[in-house]
Amino acid sequence: MKNVGKALRVGSAALGLAAMGSAAAADTFTLRIGSGHPNGPAVYVADTANFFVPEVKRRVAEETEHEIEFVEGYGGAIAGVAETLEAVQNGILDIGAYCICFEPAKLFLHNFPYYTPFGPQDSDQAMDTVRATYDAVPWLTEQFSSEYGQELLGLHGWDNYHLGTTDPWDTVDDLKGVKIGGAGPNLPWLEFAGAIPVQSTLPDGYLSLQTGVYNGWLMFPSAYLGFKFYEPSPHYTLIGFGAMGVNALTINERSMANLPEDVQKIIREVGRAYEDQAGASLNARQESGLKGLAEVGAQIKELSQEARAGWAQSLTSFPSQQAKDADGRGMPGTEVLNAYIKAVDDSGYEWPVRYTIE
Repeated sequence: MKNVGKALRVGSAALGLAAMGSAAAADTFTLRIGSGHPNGPAVYVADTANFFVPEVKRRVAEETEHEIEFVEGYGGAIAGVAETLEAVQNGILDIGAYCICFEPAKLFLHNFPYYTPFGPQDSDQAMDTVRATYDAVPWLTEQFSSEYGQELLGLHGWDNYHLGTTDPWDTVDDLKGVKIGGAGPNLPWLEFAGAIPVQSTLPDGYLSLQTGVYNGWLMFPSAYLGFKFYEPSPHYTLIGFGAMGVNALTINERSMANLPEDVQKIIREVGRAYEDQAGASLNARQESGLKGLAEVGAQIKELSQEARAGWAQSLTSFPSQQAKDADGRGMPGTEVLNAYIKAVDDSGYEWPVRYTIE
C-alpha cells in the first residue's frame, strides 16, 4: 500500500489547490485521474489519456460556462494496479481506469470473459458482447455504486490473448512444468497444458522473464511489444484465447455530485464514447502489435486448430465452476455467465467448444 500512502499526500495537496482555485474561479474544476498501468503500452490507459481527458476538457469548455482540469497520474504514480478501485472509493482519485483482473475478490464476477476463454477474437465483437451482458444484468453496473461508491463511466478491454515464451515449443505437452505468468483470472487456462501458473502484473513482467521467475506470459501483442517482453522471451504463439472486456473507467460518486449537471452529462457521454471506441482501438493495437513483433525479430507461429480445440475442450467445466463460485458469494453468477454466452452466440461467433452452465 506504499503507493496509496503516497497518493494520500498527493491527493490532499491536489484538494488544497482545487479549493484555492475554486475560490478564485468557481467555474473551474480539478479532477485527479489515474491508473496503475502506464500510458502507452496499455491501450485502455492510452485511450484514457489521449481520448477521454482531452474530449472532456474540450466539450466542457465549448458547451458549458465551466472548465475542467485534470491532474493525471498513470503508471502507479498515484495508485497501483491493485489499488485503483480503492483509490477511487476513498477519493484519492476522482476517476480511475483499472483492470478488473486485479480485483479477484471484490469484482470477482466482472471477470466473466476470463471464465469463458476462446471467445470472440475481434475486440469490437468482444466489447459488444460484454456491454450486452452488463445491460442484461444491471447488478454488474450497480455493484460499483452500492459497494464501492463509484459510478461506471465506461468499459474497455485487452486485445486477443496469445502466449509468449522464452523457449520454443511445438506441442502443448512441451509446456508441462513451464512457469507462465498471468493476471490471475486467466491462470486456469494453463491447467490443460500442465504449466505452472504464476500470478504477476505487466510492470513486473520484463524483469521476471529476464531472471527466470517464470518463462512465459499469457499476453496480447500490444503489451507484449510495448513492454518489450520479446527481448527476454522471443517466442510468440498465436493461440486466440480471446479479447477480454475487463477494464473499467469509474468516477467517485461524491466527486461527480460536486460537479454541475451539464458537466456531469458530458463526463457520462464521453465515458460511453470511450467505451464505444475501445474495440476499434484494441483491434488496431493487435494488428500493429503483431506487425511490430515481427519487425523486431520475435518468432511468431500459430497453434494448430486441433490443439486449440483440445485446449478449449479441457476447460469446458471452468465457466460452470466460476458461475457456482459467484453464486456462493451472493452474486448472480449463473445469470451473468448465461447472459454472456447468449450474447456471444447472438453475435454470430462460433466457439471451438460451446460452454454450458449447469
